[in-house]
Amino acid sequence: MDAATPDMDAFTRPYWDAAAEGHLLIRRCTTCGRAHHYPREFCPHCWSEAVHWERSTGHATLYTWSTVHRNDLPPFTARTPYTPAVVDLAEGPRMMTEIVDCPTEHLRIGMPLEVTFRRDATATVPVFRPLTTLDVDVVRGPAPAAF
Repeated sequence: MDAATPDMDAFTRPYWDAAAEGHLLIRRCTTCGRAHHYPREFCPHCWSEAVHWERSTGHATLYTWSTVHRNDLPPFTARTPYTPAVVDLAEGPRMMTEIVDCPTEHLRIGMPLEVTFRRDATATVPVFRPLTTLDVDVVRGPAPAAF
């Protein structure tokens, strides 16, 4: 296992199996009704253990991002530059991920995103891209004013 290979166990197996099929799963609490991500066996909001898997719409908005230009850990070295990000899923939770298929100069807080998946020999990992290439131009708007 390397730094990019997620830990997979019996509890998270449904999450990784769904990702391999092109679906993003989240957990939802049947006690308080709130969704959460990363997968846990209890609700981080009310501590109930009455939680279940639910398929996400796969839609999100960009909350924040950074661009990594150098990373000495394999396999990240071959991926530089890359864009780790935090997104707000349509269901409510925030999720750490990576933005793909979009130049960093086109990224904007609040831009609409959709899930896609990075597949390699050991795992299929959810990442996000602009909802459509058209949306990148619409959301981008004018450049911010200089102060």
